[in-house]
Amino acid sequence: MVSVDEFAFTRRQFRMLLGEFRRAAVLVPLDAEGDLWSADQGGVRWICAFSDEGALGRFARVRGEAGREWVYRTVLGARLLDVMVPLLPGPAGVALDAGGEGGVLFPPVAGIVPDAVAADLGGTR
Repeated sequence: MVSVDEFAFTRRQFRMLLGEFRRAAVLVPLDAEGDLWSADQGGVRWICAFSDEGALGRFARVRGEAGREWVYRTVLGARLLDVMVPLLPGPAGVALDAGGEGGVLFPPVAGIVPDAVAADLGGTR
């Protein structure tokens, strides 16, 4: 069982990671229509973002698509969470470095996305 101190430490670590993500420029692949690439998983629409070209390349290899050209846009993490997530229908969040070790999910909950679209607050679109 996790102690209260361990939980508090983990929470602080995540908050620091969230702050770093919000300030970072990340790579977001574009789909065939030129929109930010996203995927549905568990009833949530996840915008897929990558910390660098190496992380995007690992993702492409896992998908068996390393041979194709991946067009991407550089976007600040804060812009993804505050502007792009609210534009998507239904609950949405950001998956950072999916398909590799150290991947992180920024789910559609209060404190991560705007309250108006936070699933835990009954956010609507």
